Amino acid sequence: MITIKGVLSRITYQNPENHYTVCRIRVPKVLEPITVVGHLAGVAEGEQLSLRGNWASHPKYGDQFRAETYEVTLPATVSGIRKYLASGLINGISTFLADKIVDTFGEKTLEIIENEPDRLLDVHGIGKAKKRIIERAWNTHHSVRRVMQFLQDSSIGVNHVGTILKTYGKHALEVLKTDPYLLAKDIPSIGFRAADSLARAAGLETDDSSRLAACVICQLLVYEQDGHVYGEKSQLLNACARLARVEETLFEPVLDDLAEKNEVVADGDRIYLNRLFRAESGIARRIKALLSMPVRPFKINEDQIMEEVLSSLAVRLSDEQLGVVTRILEQRISIITGGPGTGKTTLVRALCTVFKRLHLTVVLSAPTGRAARRLSEVTGKKASTLHKLLGFDHESGTFSRNFTNPLDLDLFVVDEASMVDTSLMFHLVEAMPPTASLILVGDTFQLPSVGPGNVLSDLIASGEIAVFSLSKIFRQAQESPIVMHAHSIRNGEMPDVKSAGPEQRSEFYFIENQHPSRVVETISELCATRIPKAFPHIEEVQVLTPMHRGEAGTINLNQQLQAVLNDATGGIDSHGFTFKPGDKVMHLKNNYEKDVFNGDIGRVIEVNKAEGNLLVDYDGRAVPYELLELDELTLAYTISVHKSQGSEYDAVIIALTTAHFPLLQRNLLYTAMTRGKHLVIIVGASRAMEIAFENNKTALRLSGLKEKLASS
Repeated sequence: MITIKGVLSRITYQNPENHYTVCRIRVPKVLEPITVVGHLAGVAEGEQLSLRGNWASHPKYGDQFRAETYEVTLPATVSGIRKYLASGLINGISTFLADKIVDTFGEKTLEIIENEPDRLLDVHGIGKAKKRIIERAWNTHHSVRRVMQFLQDSSIGVNHVGTILKTYGKHALEVLKTDPYLLAKDIPSIGFRAADSLARAAGLETDDSSRLAACVICQLLVYEQDGHVYGEKSQLLNACARLARVEETLFEPVLDDLAEKNEVVADGDRIYLNRLFRAESGIARRIKALLSMPVRPFKINEDQIMEEVLSSLAVRLSDEQLGVVTRILEQRISIITGGPGTGKTTLVRALCTVFKRLHLTVVLSAPTGRAARRLSEVTGKKASTLHKLLGFDHESGTFSRNFTNPLDLDLFVVDEASMVDTSLMFHLVEAMPPTASLILVGDTFQLPSVGPGNVLSDLIASGEIAVFSLSKIFRQAQESPIVMHAHSIRNGEMPDVKSAGPEQRSEFYFIENQHPSRVVETISELCATRIPKAFPHIEEVQVLTPMHRGEAGTINLNQQLQAVLNDATGGIDSHGFTFKPGDKVMHLKNNYEKDVFNGDIGRVIEVNKAEGNLLVDYDGRAVPYELLELDELTLAYTISVHKSQGSEYDAVIIALTTAHFPLLQRNLLYTAMTRGKHLVIIVGASRAMEIAFENNKTALRLSGLKEKLASS
């Protein structure tokens, strides 16, 4: 391999997930900067790098240096240290402050910041708050490098560094060195192979029981990530044997030992993680208990229901809707399902009105913050996320509402129930009062839950719960091509999405583009000029795409759309993105302290680069983020179809190319199309849409809930 040394002059592209980077390096005695590609985590413009790799020729971009390993060479001289700190690489250190720090500590400056940060308090002008900012910024910038160096030295793929750091933070290096098999439990997608490399390098034997146990747990976690609640024993043992490269028979005693320790449960040939078995069994047990309770008699007839709804909502229920409302009042648990335009929301509003007339307490909820807000908007009543309503504690991972501390309500309505996975449904039914009624509202043709299970579909298929399937499309909805195309897909008919030409004014368009780069260009043009010009009444445009990676994935589309939609200067760099004032951003995980949840979308309203923080506006509420919290944010000009579930937007643009092949499914296409209220535009290849439509694999998840519900 070849070694080159130079200064990083510009980062052209960086994938925030695996830190794959395209950058330009200035090399001494070479006139033009050279292009370098590779997994370069924790590097910043202005740093001196030493890279080892080989030259390669790219058919489009020409000669590139492909870096296999790298090191950052920190300056050793006073003048070099002064320049390094004054460059802005470390948030909180201005040029003026850099001079004062270097004047105080000289050649030992970087060593003191690294090992004795409290001594920064000796510098005039640095108090405890400023010291804390500098220390955090330094550790954030350099912890990536430390982990990267350890992974390189251990011959583990450096593309794992982003996930490892996101999971363990400042403790990442300690975990890697002392308990590598934690990776197998905490990062199932990469865990066992990465952990095994570290453990084997430390001398662990191939047939060590701790190694084989970690392999089993990791494989079950992989199944869980794929949506399965359990693994079939023969397939599990075969997969583990291939993964660990040992005989299958070695895993039989390991399974017995894991079962004895209550880490797994063997239910016949089905092998469950203990918590998923308890959740699935608990759902069935609790639902049977609720169904066994008598339903309270409601003293209200059809005429009174019709009159109450008409006077309160100015809505006349159809015969089908009136019949459903009347019959739901006779059920302890019921499910309302149907496609767009069939009146699910009207039914929920009507039921709320009837229960109010009966002086009973109704609570509305949904799995995500956006879905809950949407439910609140359409019903005019408060709605909460399930996690918030059930009192989820992020630190302990527990719920305060349960069998011994149930919710205080008479009717519990859960919208977007197809998004509720096995674990969450267990906690939901556990918190139900024994005398209350539960209504689940959802569309089983949408994407299944991100978490494991087919809960809504299994509840319907069990035959134990009253299901009200709405099929009639109301007249107003029949005029919408969005609704009619969605129902065509629902009914197994390929819709004629090309019927509207560019010269026609419609709610639905298909723009043919075969190549992903052209798809990106067209979407950028639509967002920047064409939609605002043709549809000035549309306020919100959301771009959706099936995948994160690739030219037409969320990562690249976000960067391209940011370039054309936000010309603000400045910003804070984090995980491959630059957050600038005006940027559309999404929060990535539930944060109960900030009262912001996974999938919430806001706008950056203020950026303080010197202090390393910013403010995001969420529906009129300003939420602060410090530098170390920016991993909870991503740009949201484009989001995945999965992230869009439970939300509606004025207009959606859907990127659909054959490069998205691994995720092209009918329910994904249906879910994406039904996110748009007034305008849907698909940009991509006809073949990609055909692939998605023809791929109707929706019943492949392994789940035992249906059988458990149907058993006596």
